[in-house]
Amino acid sequence: MKMIWLETGLFAIVLSLEFSTPPDYVFSYLYIGPILLASTHASRKTTFWVTLAACIVTLLNIWLPGLDMVKTPTIASRAIATLALIVTGLLSDRNRTYQQTLLQQQARLESQEKLASVREDFASTLAHDLKTPLLGAIETLKAFQRGSFGAVESRQQPVLAMMVRSHQATLKLVETLLDVYRNDNEGLKLTLEAVDLGAIVEEVVTMVTELAASRRVCITVRYSPSNFRQFLWVKGDAEQLQRAIANLLTNAIDHSPRGERVEVILEAGTSYHSLKVLDNGGGIEPEELPHLFERFYRGQSDRQAKGSGLGLYLSRQIIDAHGGTIWAENRHPRGAIFAFRLPTLPWSDE
Repeated sequence: MKMIWLETGLFAIVLSLEFSTPPDYVFSYLYIGPILLASTHASRKTTFWVTLAACIVTLLNIWLPGLDMVKTPTIASRAIATLALIVTGLLSDRNRTYQQTLLQQQARLESQEKLASVREDFASTLAHDLKTPLLGAIETLKAFQRGSFGAVESRQQPVLAMMVRSHQATLKLVETLLDVYRNDNEGLKLTLEAVDLGAIVEEVVTMVTELAASRRVCITVRYSPSNFRQFLWVKGDAEQLQRAIANLLTNAIDHSPRGERVEVILEAGTSYHSLKVLDNGGGIEPEELPHLFERFYRGQSDRQAKGSGLGLYLSRQIIDAHGGTIWAENRHPRGAIFAFRLPTLPWSDE
């Protein structure tokens, strides 16, 4: 209500100035104030009528209040002032439209952010609550395998072993999901020390040997440019680097045909040490390469559609936290390469 009185008062002041002075004195530009106030605080219809009224009285003041002979420059000045008022009205209306659009988009984004936060909280809570029953199920199945609940026939042991592996795989996925959410919210906490990348790789290869054997996939480790064991010292968290390398190796094993080979190549450098995991499976679609390490990304190709999109994302979190770079590329004629590089440890720190 106060703004309406303010607009009316300003309009009245300008109007009195206009009609109390000769037509040569153009005060019509001051109508811009009431027009802008109406655009900001009133409706579009009110803004239109304020602008129209300002234009009309500006032109009427050419002849009113007297009927003296009007000069051409005065008419031109009044016409220019009228045009300026029309432009002000149009621009203020457009600005109002933009502001409304921005407010709607802001409200939509806030709603989406709240929804995403609720979803993430739900997924994190659900994953946390799933750990206990999964651990209980695994221990129960192992008790059956040991015969704690009675004799188990030899033909039943493979079934129980398969159930244990299935539950363990689910538990690993749940733990990865929890780690991803924790790292996004709190940041990845590292315990940094001097570690040998080659030694970590050998430990991880030992860990995934059983999985590779079950898929009939052979794993080889090569130190480029030779096959001789080299020390590749980096400053890192050994446990986290193990997880990153294990994810890359598991990914390669999962997408390798039976009887094929997964190769790990370690390359020593002056500024960076690199690790590459090569497989002979299906390649990666070129348009999917930039998105492979995004959270929950699952491409359209058979290779990307198989995973959950969490393992590679977690690996990226770990490598990024170490100040390294991770990437993927296609092999020729077939297969894929997943690789990362980490800064070398200065000799003075070893």
